[in-house]
Amino acid sequence: MTILLTILGIAVFAVGLLISIAWHELGHLSTAKLFGIRVPQYMVGFGPTVWSRKKGDTEYGLKAIPLGGYIRMIGMFPPDAQGRIEARSTSPWRGMIEDARSAAFEELEPGDETRLFYTRKPWKRVIVMFAGPFMNLILAVAIFLGVSMSFGFATQTTKVAGVPKCVIEQSENREACAKGDPVSPGYAAGLRTDDRIVAFNGQPVKDWSALSDLIRKTTGPATVTVDRDGTEKVLHATLVSNQVLAKDSDGQAIEGDYVTAGYLGFISATEIVPLSFTDSVDRMGTMLEDGVDSIVALPSKIPDLWNAAFDGGERKADSPVGVVGAARISGEVMNLDQPTPNLIATLLFVVASFNLSLFLFNMLPLLPLDGGHIAGALWEAARRNLARLFKRPDPGPFDVAKLMPVAYVVAGIFICFTVLVLIADVVNPVKIS
Repeated sequence: MTILLTILGIAVFAVGLLISIAWHELGHLSTAKLFGIRVPQYMVGFGPTVWSRKKGDTEYGLKAIPLGGYIRMIGMFPPDAQGRIEARSTSPWRGMIEDARSAAFEELEPGDETRLFYTRKPWKRVIVMFAGPFMNLILAVAIFLGVSMSFGFATQTTKVAGVPKCVIEQSENREACAKGDPVSPGYAAGLRTDDRIVAFNGQPVKDWSALSDLIRKTTGPATVTVDRDGTEKVLHATLVSNQVLAKDSDGQAIEGDYVTAGYLGFISATEIVPLSFTDSVDRMGTMLEDGVDSIVALPSKIPDLWNAAFDGGERKADSPVGVVGAARISGEVMNLDQPTPNLIATLLFVVASFNLSLFLFNMLPLLPLDGGHIAGALWEAARRNLARLFKRPDPGPFDVAKLMPVAYVVAGIFICFTVLVLIADVVNPVKIS
């Protein structure tokens, strides 16, 4: 059964991956056709073609390796300064430029002169190249909002999951009471498991964060109003100072950082709680910020990835994962001892996170990524506007093909990084609990 559930989880992720890729390329395709650019091919996957069908002037198809996709647009790069599409050179760097330029025109047909990508205004090219990543962002937001508002996330609540009998400083990292430990204020006040705290010192509380803040600010006598089996009871507790984990600006505990604060003494229960639209948007914004930070931090993750892949080092929870790693995580999700709705929500969240990563990664202003083409179009617009402002001759289209040697270097770095992540995902994968 475990193997079957793992295969099911991987299959679900694979379908989500294919849909995400097809959705991304649909963004490019639809906007390119909107602006009259000829698109000979729309393909999901790489390698040999498994299935294809031509409709109009576009061939739609599936490839054997479902790890990406592409559309082909005519005239991605302009002719050179002499108007030539092909020109041979003995320089390997120059050869890369000429090969890229030649490939952009290899399917040129009569009448395509007005349907070339590079002849479109820069703002149209920006839209075409941005549309792909934007589709991934739309999918990520739609899935995330749907999951968070209809299902929710595991959230600390004001419900009591347990009541320690004594006061133990969290920095001591122990659970058993020792001789001489003072009695926990919550235990002395009669707080019980399954009580739900609804007010503290007469102030209503609906979430754990607000309750935690009130408790931390209080020492001495306090009232704790609980809902016990449908009946409200007011308990009287005398809070004490204790060493507890500090909280960051988002209200999350900071491991290893302790502060002295008021202490009641109970364990808050974790429940699946649907979020409001506003809270969902806030959480999505936090995810986006964390995603940007993760992209920026990628180079710093390479040493740990190398150690995890080749030296048996620890694979950290925030380590980058690739398609194989995400598929393995999806397989593990299906084997968790959780209700089926929880498993479905988690798998959907994995797909949403993958789409968010696709959006952020593709927006990097580097060729051959979409962000590189966007940067080229924006630079062209800036050059032409400056020329117009200072009444100078129009410099013409920016020749993105000249950046192809850099694009090959960037692609090589990405391939090496992808291989490193793949090896780490196979030999020392990130695991979930």
